[in-house]
Amino acid sequence: MDADRSPTSGTTPANPLTIRDDVGIASIAVADWDVLTGGKPLVSHAFLSAMHETGCAVPATGWSPCYLTAWRADALVGALPLYAKAHSYGEYVFDWAWADAYRRYGRRYYPKLLAAIPFTPAPGRRLFTSDDAAGAALLQAACARLQPAPGGGDPPFSSLHVLFPTAAEARACAAAGMTVRHGVQFRWENPGYRDFADFLATFNHDKRKKVKQERRRVAGAGVAFTRKVGAEITAADWAFFYRCYRNTYRDHHSTPYLNLAFFERIGATMPGNVMLALGHRGDDAVCAALDIFDQETLWGRYWGTTEQVSGLHFEACYYQAIDFCIERRIARFEGGAQGVHKLARGLVPVPTWSAHAIADAEFARAIDAFCARERVDVAHAIHELEAASPFRNPETVNQPRE
Repeated sequence: MDADRSPTSGTTPANPLTIRDDVGIASIAVADWDVLTGGKPLVSHAFLSAMHETGCAVPATGWSPCYLTAWRADALVGALPLYAKAHSYGEYVFDWAWADAYRRYGRRYYPKLLAAIPFTPAPGRRLFTSDDAAGAALLQAACARLQPAPGGGDPPFSSLHVLFPTAAEARACAAAGMTVRHGVQFRWENPGYRDFADFLATFNHDKRKKVKQERRRVAGAGVAFTRKVGAEITAADWAFFYRCYRNTYRDHHSTPYLNLAFFERIGATMPGNVMLALGHRGDDAVCAALDIFDQETLWGRYWGTTEQVSGLHFEACYYQAIDFCIERRIARFEGGAQGVHKLARGLVPVPTWSAHAIADAEFARAIDAFCARERVDVAHAIHELEAASPFRNPETVNQPRE
């Protein structure tokens, strides 16, 4: 993009606000970026730089970084991580049908603009600023990329998509004229459980029995688990995890988005935020699951196995994560989307949001009508999921423990 350095609304002569599109994350000091993003690991300088510098989220893979930044003089006061996308892979808010309809409508859907963490459906802030004027200006500048190029012709991008923002950011996007789409994910919350048995005591009899049976089957198959954090994870552990990760994609007839260098990189640069749950039978490794965490939240990310054992997926991906959260007094475990089976393991449905602006006005109206109907369907789905809760007293399950 050409550099955009024009002052924006919300400026004062003494302290003007400037939005720039010519400053990549590599040019921003680590400390400045991490202060701006609140120290959250999945949007940290280390995590996003690893995505770019190991070749995972780069133009060659259909992810062209084009970050917007907000400045007051030489001080960074805001940022919006943006990518020009050549496809819709790795997003987890599915718009393939929109792309197909846009094509049949005679228009080009790609490239589009995306505000998201590559390959990571984790809810959280997307407009990184505590300066309200900067946040509004960043969003306005992103939307302006949907305007026709000077001299006429099609806009450079068909659309702008902000994925998994906070509720407040979704409202800000709506106020800016974007269409808000609803989704559902699954989250486990920790009101202060003493141990896994204390957590399981909140289940009704049948669901509690099922979880105990699953854990016994894994133990009965001779599989035990070791949880490793940071520097405890060896090069051999990473190599085995990556083998398992590739197996998962192979089993789903897909291609891995991330490479071994990426995982090794985050293990080295953010060791205090990486946990690997390793299943083994004696000295033989069987499976591995990778989680990212901080003091408040654990995010379940990837897993894989070298053999099929009944209940192994649930143990590696959910029960080990829950055990870890209880042990470390981490308040929540974000289990991600897809998989009603998570409900039976104590993860409850929660709403998510995304926001969308479409350059073509007529198509935008059709998308808006679709999202309005979809929001009703999502609300009904969440209600039905809540009714199937495994807890004896769903209303009180997340109240602080004495």
